Amino acid sequence: MRCRVSCLLLAALFSLNIFLPAQAPSSPAESHESFSVDARSATTPFPHFWEQTFGSGRAILSLRESYRDDLRTVKAATDFKSIRFHGIFMDEVGLYDPDRKTKNPGLAAQAANDASIYNFSYVDQIYDGLLANHVRPFVELSFMPKKLASDPNALHAFWYKQNVSPPASYKAWDAMIHAFAAHLVDRYGIDEVATWRFEVWNEPNIDFWVGKPKQLTYFELYDHTARAIKSVSTRLQVGGPSTAQAAWVTPFLVHCKQAGVPVDFVSTHVYANDRSEDVFGTHEEIPRDQMVYRSVKKVHDEIAASPYPQLPLIFSEYNASYANEPNVTDSPYMGPWLANNIRLCDGLTESMAYWDFSDVFEEQGVVRTPFYGGFGLIAADGIPKATFNIFTLLHKLGDRRIAIDSTSALATITANTVTLALWDYAPPTGTGAKYTMPTGSAGPAKDFDIGINDVSPGAAVEVWRVDDDHSNVLKAFDVMGRPPADLSLEQIKQLRAAGAMSPPEHLHLHSGKLHLTVPAHGLALVVIEKK
Repeated sequence: MRCRVSCLLLAALFSLNIFLPAQAPSSPAESHESFSVDARSATTPFPHFWEQTFGSGRAILSLRESYRDDLRTVKAATDFKSIRFHGIFMDEVGLYDPDRKTKNPGLAAQAANDASIYNFSYVDQIYDGLLANHVRPFVELSFMPKKLASDPNALHAFWYKQNVSPPASYKAWDAMIHAFAAHLVDRYGIDEVATWRFEVWNEPNIDFWVGKPKQLTYFELYDHTARAIKSVSTRLQVGGPSTAQAAWVTPFLVHCKQAGVPVDFVSTHVYANDRSEDVFGTHEEIPRDQMVYRSVKKVHDEIAASPYPQLPLIFSEYNASYANEPNVTDSPYMGPWLANNIRLCDGLTESMAYWDFSDVFEEQGVVRTPFYGGFGLIAADGIPKATFNIFTLLHKLGDRRIAIDSTSALATITANTVTLALWDYAPPTGTGAKYTMPTGSAGPAKDFDIGINDVSPGAAVEVWRVDDDHSNVLKAFDVMGRPPADLSLEQIKQLRAAGAMSPPEHLHLHSGKLHLTVPAHGLALVVIEKK
């Protein structure tokens, strides 16, 4: 996760209940929309690119039962395929130790190519645990083992203080990467590991990399790593540059071509509150509901104009905020925000990895309260957020998309249903430390009048909702008085129940038409029987 020093400062401000102004909407809200959906019209493929991969807290956390409980819960709701986390090379995982003694006293364990310096015990437990739950690793190759670091004191500001310096010896780094990849192939088989993605480092363009100059030293790291991976098998997939702020893609691909370095995919990151100066080099005020789409389109076009126009694009980290904003990532606001990003980014990227699936997460330290603006779908203590219910609803969309005349709706089709997502986007009501239920200030409700053609004119309709009054645990948390920490077991039980999905409404079309009202910050998932 990219949480710059500014993010850490924001977190400190939030802890003091200092508030930032609400973001201005990108355009005046429209309170009414009318459109038609033809169930027999031409469709386009609609792969669920937003739920293929999720981010998570660092590697070692995956050994916790709470992590695995949340993983199983999100897997059941979304059927996601892979997970990406930092830190598989960190000392707490124990992979690299050149001072480790071998069992055979007659063998020296100091040589960089001596396999005895590698300990795969926790690596195996981490990846075995994912695969046992039918989730593959999306392997981020980070961070630097301290005994391999060129600067052992180059520690990042995160609570767990990972080392972000280049290797002291590329010979030792190359040997470790080769041993790591070879071990995975030996353990899981080349047919399995060839389906994984190996991503070189995390966000080298900001404070996760202290090589100087940043770009050239990252390219050196990439070159060594990609070649070491491919030396195990050319079937293994490697890519980058894994940058923050959708950066470096054009020079990275030019470099790969000129240097003859293998690259199988492009990965980069963006957050909806990134600055236009950092992403586009402009001084625009780009609203949250447009930043991610514009960044994805930018990189998509850069790849198309590159020496590798067919490379897959993976946004391996994104969210509505890189700061801890309860009124954003903990709230129903995420429903319209996410659905609108899906509408806009469809067809531009192979995958977008939401950061992240669970608040079993410690970048700013041990979690003290379940609703602090964490990035996960599930809060501490296994409490489902509105965002979990949002992803659950969007999973119900079909895999064929129908074109419609709306900027606040998606229409899809399956063999038996027409499924719609309807939303009323409005900017967050505030970005401070406390979530407060809006009292009309979020914006007007939106009325939808929809004609559904080529289904029974009185077809059954099921409506699922996430908004301030539905499937929103924060409402119950406010009623509790927002206890700051140390919830009782009874409070946890109550919040888990309050976070459950609200039951659906059961309606019928009237003469082939549906009228539905969606409040500001609301998402409605509408399932219409075709027969």
